[in-house]
Amino acid sequence: MDSPEAVFSLFYIVLSFCFVFTPTEFRSAGVTVQDLMSEQLGSEDLAFIHYHIRRTAATVTVHSLLPLGQGRAAPASCGGVNEAPSDLFVCCEPGKLGYYAGMCVASSGEKQFYFLVSEGWLIYLVTAVLIPAFTSLMVLYWSLNKWGNHPIARGLAHYALPQSGWRAVASSVNTEFRRIDKFASGAAGARVIVTDTWVMKVTTYHVHIAQQQDIHLTLTESRQHELCPDVNAPVQFLTIQVCSINPNIKPFDIRLNSTEYGELREKLHTTVRNAHNVVIHQSLSDMFLDTFKIQVELNQRFHLPSNQELEPCIGCMQTAANIKLIKDCQEPNEGECQQCYCRPMWCLTCMGKWFASRQDQQHPETWLSNRVPCPTCRSKFCILDISIVC
Repeated sequence: MDSPEAVFSLFYIVLSFCFVFTPTEFRSAGVTVQDLMSEQLGSEDLAFIHYHIRRTAATVTVHSLLPLGQGRAAPASCGGVNEAPSDLFVCCEPGKLGYYAGMCVASSGEKQFYFLVSEGWLIYLVTAVLIPAFTSLMVLYWSLNKWGNHPIARGLAHYALPQSGWRAVASSVNTEFRRIDKFASGAAGARVIVTDTWVMKVTTYHVHIAQQQDIHLTLTESRQHELCPDVNAPVQFLTIQVCSINPNIKPFDIRLNSTEYGELREKLHTTVRNAHNVVIHQSLSDMFLDTFKIQVELNQRFHLPSNQELEPCIGCMQTAANIKLIKDCQEPNEGECQQCYCRPMWCLTCMGKWFASRQDQQHPETWLSNRVPCPTCRSKFCILDISIVC
């Protein structure tokens, strides 16, 4: 390890590993392919599919060039023909790489060539050149037919109607990705994205896409980590297998924090089968929301007048508003609670999230007994004043 060449080799290997499997520090510093080539790749928000087609092609190409940055070569020597080649690791600078490559071509005597370059370096050099050459040909093939040969495009083609092509499906995915109500979780190299129609997993070299109406979801594994650097607390990660009934779509796994499981289920149109009876650790807010719903179910119901129609919840705009605040905990002129005259504008889930957000996060034992203001008119109410519309 005293040799500078060995130190450089070790440093380059670690640097290349971090560049391929980017840690948080590298992503924060912008040392990723998508950050370094952001101008060439375009915007993910405007064209999600086309962005990732270009990103995966660029990532494969750039990563294939990494072996050329470090070589195993014999030191340049002017000695006689009896000197044996060395097996030292040296920095393969562009000038040196060109020098040794030139020797491979220009040398007229095979014997003289082997005195300048070791056999190990020759194998490494040939491999390091063949990898980007093969990758470049593969990317060139992908780009034919306006990127119609790319694996992402071929996957989308399985969902295209006979009269259309993969670009029509890509346009649908791009439109849904731009919506603010999508579910997104995970780091850049392992993101999980769920829209109204699609379930997607974004990896370094590919984007797995499946249509919600065609999939079966199975909770297969749970891993407990005692300490997470981001939250300084134990976390649980769940692995869900996504299997499509379309035989052309390969199954894939998505991985997410157990605290995000409830939000994922709200976006899915199908149930997640827990075949292995995995115990899911919910967050404090999720546990409160479950208790909140059970308690509200026990309250008095509100019968909607026949001449009044329910509007979409103004919190999520996904479900109909089904909550009416009616002071029922005490007499009208007693206590801190006030009568709310707002029409039904919120669903039970959004009202529960609002109720939890207005509490003291350090004292969850008081959440159910506290009072909060109406999100619309600011009239104070407690959990006993929440009625479900029927």
